[in-house]
Amino acid sequence: MKNWLIILFAIVPNLAFAAGANVPLDEANNDLSDKASLQNGAKLFVNYCFGCHSMQYQRYERVARDIGVPNDLIKGNLLLDPEAKVGDLMFNAMPEKSAAKWFGAPPPDLTLVARVRGTDWLYTYLRSFYVDPSRPFGVNNVVFPNVGMPHVLEELQGIPNPIVETHTVNGEEVSKVVGTKSDGTGELNTEEYDDAIRDLVNFLEYSGDPVKLERHAIGWWVMGFLVIFTIVVVLLKKEYWRDVH
Repeated sequence: MKNWLIILFAIVPNLAFAAGANVPLDEANNDLSDKASLQNGAKLFVNYCFGCHSMQYQRYERVARDIGVPNDLIKGNLLLDPEAKVGDLMFNAMPEKSAAKWFGAPPPDLTLVARVRGTDWLYTYLRSFYVDPSRPFGVNNVVFPNVGMPHVLEELQGIPNPIVETHTVNGEEVSKVVGTKSDGTGELNTEEYDDAIRDLVNFLEYSGDPVKLERHAIGWWVMGFLVIFTIVVVLLKKEYWRDVH
């Protein structure tokens, strides 16, 4: 019974994170084998996320090797700190105390965010910001109501206006934001923006589990070995017991 309780307490927080605001999630459909997607995702992360969010459990050199980027390009494009080295962990330069003062709490490290939240949640969340003048940064989020971060990708998406539906509940009209729609002033159209977010989420998924593809490949070899080993053992058993009978 105690073991079941431990498993339950381990699973429930992850289910709560995945559920978010009970909004249907869009499928990210990531492809960790797509190096071009990972490279674009890394570029988007550094340009739009790295100023506030660190990736302190990942190293520049490991990222460069895994996504197929030469070290000299890493130095020129990913290392924001001129004193940083390729072998360093990916810390950002924002002081934690200042970040807590500006945002109310330090922005979380994003190394494992895809494993905690899930890729579909991230993909939907990053495409669900909308204009809300009542919020400190002027935006809110369908998936994460009252979110405490600005819409840093607005220049790519354009200004996202809310799509509101009104329902009658107990005789009163209740309005609810069910989606967003860009005003078209961004650098990317809707399809291009969705692709860019998919690349960013792809990179975040890779960062949370850099050896995922390798582990899966090894798993198939192990399964193949077990199948062959089982056949050999069965044949040996039959050969051994044939003379006994």
